[in-house]
Amino acid sequence: MKNQYYQVFEKFLPSESVKYCYDLWQKHGFEFKIKKGRKTKLGDYKYDPRSKKHTISINNDLNCYSFLITYLHEVAHLITFEKYKNKVAPHGTEWKQAFKMVSLPVLTPAVFPTEVIKAFSNYLINAKASSCSDPRLLKALQPYDNQPGFFLSDLVYGESFEFQDRIFQVLDKKRTRYVCLEKKSQKKYLISGSATIKKIT
Repeated sequence: MKNQYYQVFEKFLPSESVKYCYDLWQKHGFEFKIKKGRKTKLGDYKYDPRSKKHTISINNDLNCYSFLITYLHEVAHLITFEKYKNKVAPHGTEWKQAFKMVSLPVLTPAVFPTEVIKAFSNYLINAKASSCSDPRLLKALQPYDNQPGFFLSDLVYGESFEFQDRIFQVLDKKRTRYVCLEKKSQKKYLISGSATIKKIT
């Protein structure tokens, strides 16, 4: 009989990755939680020194491929902590190596679409603190979202858009960020081109 964790993995992950992710849970023995979508993060890893309990949480609004990548990201944090405690940087070399190690077994066409494999492989060369910081990976994952949106970089100068419940207009570009005017306050903000926005037509 499948336990509750296996059933959760079946619900949120690509089918070919379920057993592998379940085996990681069994091996490392952490509490696994599903959270409502959070604007500030896709998932997190926490260690309670009092109970000596590891906890990983993932947002419930991610597509299955984003969910898997986020899950592996957080498991890598746990593995890094188990080996080094707090002696290394949260997203330093040790974490990057752990992330790559746990990701390689599922980096196959049986699990990910081709375009996601290419983008994820490239991202793993020098993984950042968040997959959201990699425009190529974000664009590869976006078509599989439940409600695919637009990236700010998809717009042209002068177009208006909604972002974080506010209305902006694109004015200019500064490297990877865009100068945007918030309509209500008339203040200018720098917003990443990989930000997911709602286009106003």
